[in-house]
Amino acid sequence: MRKIVAVILAAVALTAAATHPATAALTSPAQAATGDGSPTDANISFTGRWDTSMPTAYVPYWAGTYLTTGFTGRTVRLSQRNTIDLYYSIDGGAWVYIQNVRGTVNLTPTPLAAGNHTLRVSYRVVAGSYHGDAVFQGLLLDPGATTYAAAVPQKLIEFVGDSITVGTTTSKNALTAYGWLIGERLKVRHTQIAQGGACLVATADGCVGLEARFPKLNPNAGTPDWNFSRYQANAVVINLGTNDVGHGVSTTTFQASYTHLLQEVRAAYPAAAIFALETFTKRYATQTRAAVAARNSAGDANVSYVVTEGWLTSANMSDNVHPNDSGHVVIADRLAPIIAAKL
Repeated sequence: MRKIVAVILAAVALTAAATHPATAALTSPAQAATGDGSPTDANISFTGRWDTSMPTAYVPYWAGTYLTTGFTGRTVRLSQRNTIDLYYSIDGGAWVYIQNVRGTVNLTPTPLAAGNHTLRVSYRVVAGSYHGDAVFQGLLLDPGATTYAAAVPQKLIEFVGDSITVGTTTSKNALTAYGWLIGERLKVRHTQIAQGGACLVATADGCVGLEARFPKLNPNAGTPDWNFSRYQANAVVINLGTNDVGHGVSTTTFQASYTHLLQEVRAAYPAAAIFALETFTKRYATQTRAAVAARNSAGDANVSYVVTEGWLTSANMSDNVHPNDSGHVVIADRLAPIIAAKL
């Protein structure tokens, strides 16, 4: 009888994993030993929304996801499935950019001094999607070397937006976007739930609407819901509305949708401070402010409207919409203290 029950339970678990792949890894036992550098290695910290349903291959989504770990020995290599562009940093040093790499990727062409080291890896995004095949298949270490859990901050800020939040037109995309800069400055973990060209409202002509996609594992329609128990944000910054006007979204619809998005964010993160930015083009500013006021009136005092008028000049812009590197630094200079006061 016990064997029959065990078989039935195993079948149920497999069915659940197939139905909810984004959460399967949360309930399945560890697939590999801690310290071996495999994707399931508990010493590797994954920040952002990663699909961990396949124990041999973790896939990051949205912008600005990254992994962090410590390792011993003198060399470290990355196992990639197919061609990808990525950034990596060892021991807190400058980010190194490598392109069109695949298979076993040597991150230490010059061996390091023997001892303990740290590693961070972030895959490059273009307009919200990864430039290549962003599939992490593990780390390869020296014989006898192991990973170890590097210190990672406990607090986390999530930045929700469009190509501006992605960092489009900046030198390192997500890594030179204001969200990443603020996270690094405040010494917190940070995520960029952003898609190039995104609107707040999903439109008939195909604009991706983050009101609908915010709860998802990735920006694509029909994908699984994200399991918000994987991490809890301490603050959420929303910068949406720049693109909606070009897709005919009415002010009435925009305000209702923004109010609903604020409700979604609050449901996902009950304790987070939420900041709704005035778009840098001032589009839908009145409606954004009204959505914040509606949530405040409903009893949510931890939602704030942030006036951004006058933050950027023409010298801070790559075009008439996107800030350049200096523009993102200016935004970080203005916004970081506002967020820090709430954290």
